[in-house]
Amino acid sequence: MQGGKVAVGGISIILVVGVAIGLIAGLHGRGGHKSTDGDDEKVLSTTTKAVAAICSPTDYKQQCISSFQTLANNHSATPKDFLMAAIDITMKEVKEAIGKSESIGLAGNSSGRQKMATEDCQDLLQLAIGELQASFSMVGDAAMHTINDRAQDLKNWLSAVISYQQSCMDGFDETPEVKSAIQNGLLNATQLTSNALAIVSEISAILTSFNIPLNFTSSFRRLQEATEESDQYPSWFSAADRKLLGRVDNGKVTPNAVVALDGSGQYKSIGAALAAYPKNLNGRYVIYVKAGIYDEYITIEKNLVNIFMYGDGPRKTMVTGKKSFLDGITTYKTSTFSVIGNGFICKSMGFRNTAGPEGHQAVALRVQSDYSAFFNCRMDGYQDTLYVQAHRQFYRNCVISGTVDFIFGDSTTLIQNSLIIVRKPLDNQQNTITAHGRAEKRETTGLVIQNCRIVPEEKLFPTRFKTPSYLGRPWKAYSRTVVMESTMGDFIHPAGWLPWMGNFALDTLYYAEYANKGPGANTAQRVKWKGYKVITNRNEALQFTAGPFIQGNEWLRLTGAPYFLGFRTM
Repeated sequence: MQGGKVAVGGISIILVVGVAIGLIAGLHGRGGHKSTDGDDEKVLSTTTKAVAAICSPTDYKQQCISSFQTLANNHSATPKDFLMAAIDITMKEVKEAIGKSESIGLAGNSSGRQKMATEDCQDLLQLAIGELQASFSMVGDAAMHTINDRAQDLKNWLSAVISYQQSCMDGFDETPEVKSAIQNGLLNATQLTSNALAIVSEISAILTSFNIPLNFTSSFRRLQEATEESDQYPSWFSAADRKLLGRVDNGKVTPNAVVALDGSGQYKSIGAALAAYPKNLNGRYVIYVKAGIYDEYITIEKNLVNIFMYGDGPRKTMVTGKKSFLDGITTYKTSTFSVIGNGFICKSMGFRNTAGPEGHQAVALRVQSDYSAFFNCRMDGYQDTLYVQAHRQFYRNCVISGTVDFIFGDSTTLIQNSLIIVRKPLDNQQNTITAHGRAEKRETTGLVIQNCRIVPEEKLFPTRFKTPSYLGRPWKAYSRTVVMESTMGDFIHPAGWLPWMGNFALDTLYYAEYANKGPGANTAQRVKWKGYKVITNRNEALQFTAGPFIQGNEWLRLTGAPYFLGFRTM
């Protein structure tokens, strides 16, 4: 699998804060490094208590502290003062980074794929600027005592930022010199984003140090209460949305746009229906895609939010493409269907990439939409089929097929009650179902497979013991994947999990299994890595269920489809 993965997501105001806190340091503390204890004491002695409190949880303290020297002597400064200043400077820093990445990526005789990777980076940074611009005017209205309750959203966004940074660098895997230059150019930003995530992870203690009363309700408590209070909805769900989605299963939805290849709808292509997305939309935009094979490449752009798209079935309404890494295309751009706009819901559709195993990286569906959900859908491909790139995602009653790393990305994703089909790869390949990309220990991201069936396709079955198949391998240092309450066929290798390269990530990853069954679920011969474990405590596994893991209580019931928030059996 090529490393190149890129994404940007819609963010609410406070979500920018952490990145801003981190990137502001770029003006004062370039080339930062992790401080030793002696360094910390020396630096902290020159700062105010407020700055020290904000920077105390970070790994790169010298950068953090020096970034706030302009406010260090302002004894009346509040966290809001730090945040407002940080956002403004962050916008300037990101604009500067755009120029740097472009000059590095396009220097010399750059190849076609290198130019594409450069474009991917440009897209990422432009989207980040848009989020900062939209957020700046809103920060002043934020009540500081509510930041603690918004911390989960903020950590979700910061985790996505780390994913974007990694994706930008990974796109240059084929040109080590260029990748190294890009890496150096982003080093300050990556370290500072790490600082930001550390700050947000300890926001409760920081606010307390400022003597700011907390409007505190633990995330899990809030999620439990949300199931009992019908008037709690995410901000992007209007009253009309609730009524609409409540009618979805009754077949009474009146679509805004009907797509049909035979001309019986308003549009003959999905792209045309998206182009008709109304300005100043109030509510949800519903697109019905009639049965047919749609040979088109689709992107649900960032501004196309709250779309509900449904078809006549995953084998009847299909979007197909064949772009692949073999064609000289970055992994990011091979995707047949891509989703960026938040709140995307899809039902009864199929997505496929027909490049075949010889095409190597060839994405069928790429998703970075927050609060996105797919029900009764199908994703078919070989290597890199489903790119769960960023943010919170949910899949239910779906079919996902592939060979190498065919469910990958750095999102917070839960796949429930679905069929995972392992296909026959090239003769020299091994199958790996997952490759999660968590690169920072504080990221909230992870991949959970719950109550699914993992089976071999018919072509693989005769040679299933000769073609090793594994549950996953660690793409990044803190890769996190949990398989629970699922049934595995006998073709799963007894070791269960495969190293990426040597001992990389084996001590820092988090791989776990809980309450699985079937001949492939026997853990007696599983890997002995420090980061792998068999969960035996039900309460420990609870954190990976839909309620707490993707904050499912707050939004899944609004999708109009089945789900469960805890365990399959109580």
